[in-house]
Amino acid sequence: QVQLAESGGGLVQAGDSLRLSCAASGRTFSIYAMGWFRQAPGKEREFVAAIGASDVNTNYANSVKGRFTISRDNAKNTVYLQMNILKPEDTAVYYCAASFLPVATMTPGRYTSWGQGTQVTVSA
Repeated sequence: QVQLAESGGGLVQAGDSLRLSCAASGRTFSIYAMGWFRQAPGKEREFVAAIGASDVNTNYANSVKGRFTISRDNAKNTVYLQMNILKPEDTAVYYCAASFLPVATMTPGRYTSWGQGTQVTVSA
C-alpha cells in the first residue's frame, strides 16, 4: 500500500482559489490512479476528481467540472487539486486516495489507500 498525506487546505472566501497537494510514499506511485473525495458535515463522502496512472484520463464530478483541475507529478510522488472559484458548498474535508486500478475511477471501493484529509472552508 501507499501512504498518503494531504496539505493545502484552509479558510478562504467565495471566489478564491486553493491548491491541495497529496504526497505519497513508495516507489510505485506512478502505477496508481489517484482520486480526490470530500465529506461535508452530516453528508456522505463524495467523489470530486480522479486521474489515471498514465496522466491521460481524468474524471470530475459535475459540481466541480470547469472549476477544479486534478494533476499529478510522478517524479515528486504528488497529486494536486487546483480549486478555483470556490463556493461555500465546497466546504468539506478533502481526502486523496490511491486506486489499485490504473484508470481514473469515481468508485470509492476501488481505492485502497486514503489520506487523513485536509479541511477546506469557504465563507460566503
